[in-house]
Amino acid sequence: MYVKHYLRPQFKKLGKGGAFFKPQYLKLFGSHISVDDFPTIIGARDANVQLTSWNIGDWKGELKIGKYCLITPGVRIMAAESIEIGDACMFAHGAYISDADWHGIYDRSEPVGNTKPIILKDNVWIGDSAIVCKGVTIGENSIIGAGAVVTKNIPANVVAAGNPAKVVKNLDQGDFISRKDFYKDPIQLAKDFDNLDKFNLKDNTFIGWLRSIFAPSKDN
Repeated sequence: MYVKHYLRPQFKKLGKGGAFFKPQYLKLFGSHISVDDFPTIIGARDANVQLTSWNIGDWKGELKIGKYCLITPGVRIMAAESIEIGDACMFAHGAYISDADWHGIYDRSEPVGNTKPIILKDNVWIGDSAIVCKGVTIGENSIIGAGAVVTKNIPANVVAAGNPAKVVKNLDQGDFISRKDFYKDPIQLAKDFDNLDKFNLKDNTFIGWLRSIFAPSKDN
């Protein structure tokens, strides 16, 4: 609950049931950022998460993120015009999504530059350090491989990789299990996470915690 109140003043909308890990490393810029229910956002000291809506002058950029999203350290999502992200989308470490050039092509002092909206449909998975460029739509269930640069639309139910990204595999169009299914019983899920924490921390002691701070092992 504390995390929610800590973050809410900067969000246009923040849904219920969020899990925020190290929220001090989540950086928000702009006032038109909406995140729906049950997000999981993970920050890290050396890899901040940055969510941006460019709301300066005539620019009214808007970033909308659906339910059940997973955003991991180093992800940057920057909207000068419009970025719409569907439900249950996942963003691996260092992924970058931007709908703008951020500078003019010939006038490098021109702010923002050309923009084209981005749409990610439900259950899209963006791989480690992948880049999604302006004007792109990615169909539901598709996967963008690590390090890929997406410059054109990607259809549904495929894997795309490379620079520029191209379809390398078609996925079976059966029933996908997404993060939405993960949250079918959020109360039980919270209990399971608590039990997992208790199991992992059962051997910890106060003396051991002090030793880790003042006399850490040379092996660590």
